[in-house]
Amino acid sequence: MIQLTRTDDIFVLTLDDGENRWNTTFVRAVADALDEVEASSGPAALVTTGSHPKFFSNGLDLDWRGSEGPHPGGDREAFGEEFMTLMGRIITLPVPTICAINGHAFGAGFMMALCHDVRLMRSDRGFACANEVEIGMVIPDAELALFKHKLPANVFFETVQLARRWTGPEAESAGIVSAACDLPDLLDQAMTKAGALAHLGKNRKVYGTMKERLFGTNASIQQVHGAAHLLKNAHH
Repeated sequence: MIQLTRTDDIFVLTLDDGENRWNTTFVRAVADALDEVEASSGPAALVTTGSHPKFFSNGLDLDWRGSEGPHPGGDREAFGEEFMTLMGRIITLPVPTICAINGHAFGAGFMMALCHDVRLMRSDRGFACANEVEIGMVIPDAELALFKHKLPANVFFETVQLARRWTGPEAESAGIVSAACDLPDLLDQAMTKAGALAHLGKNRKVYGTMKERLFGTNASIQQVHGAAHLLKNAHH
C-alpha cells in the first residue's frame, strides 16, 4: 500500500495501492511512513510519488465511504479528523518535501500534493483537480485555507469554484507546480531537487518552525497588520 525507501539523505514515499484512494487504512499507512522519516536525524528530504502509470491519487475512496459493515478501508468515523491531521502534518514536516505527480491528482490527492514544499508534474497526461463541486460536495474550510495559501488568487478561484482540471503544462504556467516534465524524467528531477534541499532538513527545529510560522497558529502571512507595521515594530 505504501512503500518507503531511503537513498542517502532522500526518503522516497511511493503510494502503491492502485488509484491510491483515501480511506482510514491508507491514511494510517502514510502516517506510519512519516513516523520513520521524522525519527531520522541529519540532512534529509522526502519525495512522494505514485507507482501507478496513470494515477498519483484519485481522491477519496467513495466506494468505501458508501459501503456498510466491515471494510478493508477501516473506520469511517475516524477518517475526517485523521486525514486532515495528516495533511497538516505533511505541510509542516520538518524536512523539505517534493511531490512528483505522476498521474491524476484529484481531490484528496491534490490536497496531498499541495501540502508538499515543491511540486513537479508529468507533462503528457494526468490532471490536478479539486473536483468536490463537480461531485456535489462542499469544500471544507481547512481545504480552502490550504488552496488559498498555495495557489495564486485567480488560480484558487478556478480550482475550488470552477473545478478546473489542470494539465501539467497548465499547472506549471499557473504556478501550481514548479515544472512539468516527461514521465521518464519526473522522479529523477524530483530526486535532484530533493538532493539540493536536503541540507535544510538537518536543522529540523528551524525548518519545522518556519513552516509553522507560515501555516500554523498565528501564521505571519495572516497577520492583520501589513509588512510596514511589522517591520517598524519588529522590536516589540
